[in-house]
Amino acid sequence: MGKEIVSKGTSVCSHGGVHSVDPKLVKVDCSSSVNPLGTPKKAIATIQRNAKSLAQLYPDPESCELKKSLSRYLGIDQEWIIVGSGAIEIIYWFARMFAKSRVVIPAPTFCEYELASHKAGAGVTLVPLHDFELSADEIIEKAKGADAVFLCNPNNPTGMLATKQTRKIIESVDSSTKILLDECFIELVDTPDANSMIGRIREFDNLVILRSLTKSFGLAGLRVGYSVCNPALGNKLSAFKIPWNVNGFAQAAGVAALADKKHMPRARTIVRKERKYLHDSILKLKSFRPSRSDANYFLVRLQSRNSAQFRNELLRKTGVLVRDCSTFSGMGSQHVRIAVKARKENLRLLKALESFDG
Repeated sequence: MGKEIVSKGTSVCSHGGVHSVDPKLVKVDCSSSVNPLGTPKKAIATIQRNAKSLAQLYPDPESCELKKSLSRYLGIDQEWIIVGSGAIEIIYWFARMFAKSRVVIPAPTFCEYELASHKAGAGVTLVPLHDFELSADEIIEKAKGADAVFLCNPNNPTGMLATKQTRKIIESVDSSTKILLDECFIELVDTPDANSMIGRIREFDNLVILRSLTKSFGLAGLRVGYSVCNPALGNKLSAFKIPWNVNGFAQAAGVAALADKKHMPRARTIVRKERKYLHDSILKLKSFRPSRSDANYFLVRLQSRNSAQFRNELLRKTGVLVRDCSTFSGMGSQHVRIAVKARKENLRLLKALESFDG
């Protein structure tokens, strides 16, 4: 890391998940970093119990009940919350509204920031990480005169928190530059409240904090994301919102999921324990070098292997899918990302990796 990275403005942003390959081959998906407990039982039961009415009725276009639940969950007034069809929809709203000329994005990070900015017609300045560490000073310098800055904490795909650096950037960048801070994975780190900026959101009129029920509550298929920001900024952000953007099943499941107070604490306990177990176990292998992580996923460096080829061979021979990271700007072709799952799935992953060791 550290060399200049050129933003190519590609039209495709590759992701993990079973549909990134032949779904019939996937027996264990370690490429998608969602809550290892999956979806709360209360959310599934709510959908099953109300399926008929949810299917035939138009959903609330303002997602009022979901906003009320999010307001209680976060301790934030409803007026500060905007709900989208997944966090991805809000990323594109943000880029379309604020990415006019030039944006600044650390690299590697989530590819949709770059793609959304290019689609909005903005030039992209990529600032390389140094040994996967974020340099606040470099971002602040490059952000001078920029329309927007995209930040991700913990970062995807590295899994590393950069809370101190992130806060310095937010505090230092000119208020005319809008900042999107992606905290979609922060609820699965060990101490989310200590690392989130939501408690300080009222201090910054240019800050949009992005969250997702996809990662934290296992609602990937239903698409529920939200942002927290100043209401005046939120009105601009939601200018491109279409009617009924969040379907009724997603709204009902989101309300039920947020009511389950035990789901997230249990998930964090599992992630903390299993992340260490996986990391330490992989460290004993000759052909793989795991990186440090604070999240529910981490990078693994491959010794003398191409990441795309390895992903395909591992899947074909073992049915285990990992995330090829060569599609992240600035990553190269020697890393894969693996999700921290429950012990049974993690054992399956370790057995698969061991079959390729040596």
